[in-house]
Parts: sequence; structure tokens; C-alpha cells
Amino acid sequence: MWSIVSAAGWPIWPLIFASVVAVAIVIERLVALKATKLFPADLVGDVIRTLPQFRDPQNIQRLEQHSPLGSILASGLSAWRDAKPIEEPMQTRLGQIQHHMDKHLDVLSLIASASPLMGLLGTVVGMIEIFAVQGATSQTPEALAAGIAVALYNTAFGLIVAIPALVAYRLLRIRINNLLNALEDLLLPFERALDNSRPSPAQRKVS
Repeated sequence: MWSIVSAAGWPIWPLIFASVVAVAIVIERLVALKATKLFPADLVGDVIRTLPQFRDPQNIQRLEQHSPLGSILASGLSAWRDAKPIEEPMQTRLGQIQHHMDKHLDVLSLIASASPLMGLLGTVVGMIEIFAVQGATSQTPEALAAGIAVALYNTAFGLIVAIPALVAYRLLRIRINNLLNALEDLLLPFERALDNSRPSPAQRKVS
């Protein structure tokens, strides 16, 4: 492996760095995007069953710290408790969570797009070395082979980095979309429960 890196020359080092970053992003996102961590399935049912308890702001605060889903429910409960529309605060919080779910994906997309260009740069460097050898007074097969190795290794490695990065980006994007669709299904019974149990003016409290 080290012989390949040595033969490819300095242009391969940015590609190696990009590959390490891409792998780190994919692993971090796979861990962060676990459905059980983001949106515990039983949480909505538990909140609906104990809805009167959430007229207490301390219970809402504890729910907000429970999980990303809990923070969305807490934003809706805060508005419900004050007899305000629940849709806007919940959508605002959902947008913040979606932004967090998209974290680092732009960098992964950039790596997928830039890696072939970095490989092309290595190809150009290798071709320059070949022409430089041809213009020299003494030409050796070893020098020509070195230039060809730089060109071919960097082209191949650029594609080796770009293709998995692009596939991982697309799969993570699909994963996020599926999670958001599942979240919408989870929130429907919660929104109906809040609409059906609006507190009366006598029950409202000032936070």
C-alpha cells in the first residue's frame, strides 16, 4: 500500500485526507441518525396518556431534554398550555432538528464532487512529469514509468474516493427523508390529542 502511495506522489495526499474525512462523516451520521435515539416510538403515546401533567412547565422542560422528538412535543405543549397555535413552534423546532440531521452532509457531497477533480490534478501532474522527462537530455524508462504511475494512481484513487462518498451521501439523504416521514406519522395523533384537549381559560397558567 505504501508503495502505491509513494508512486502516486504528493497529489494523492489530499485524496487520502478527503477519504478519511468522508469515512468519519459517514460513521458519525450513522450513529447520529438512529431512529431510536432521535424519535423514541413510545414517547408520543406516553405523552398523550399523561397529557394533563404537562400543564406543569417543569414536566415540559424535562420532556424537551429527553430527545429530539421530545423537544418537538415540548414546543407544541408549551403553545397548547398557553392556548396558542401549536403548528408554528413545532415546525420551527422540526426545522432545527432537520438542520442538525443534515449536519456534515454538505461536506460529504463536496468530497464526492471534488475527488475526481483532485484525481485529475494528479493526472495532469503525472503528464507534466512525463513531458518533462521527454524534454530532458537523458530519458530513462524509470522516469517515464514514474510519471505514468502518478497519472494513473491519482485518477483511480479519485474515483475510489468519489464513488463511495456519493453513494453514502445519497443513502444518508434517503435515510433522513424516511426519518422525517416517520416523524410526521408519529406527530399526527399528538396534534389531534392537543386539539381535543385545549385547556379552558381557568386552567391556563402563566409560565
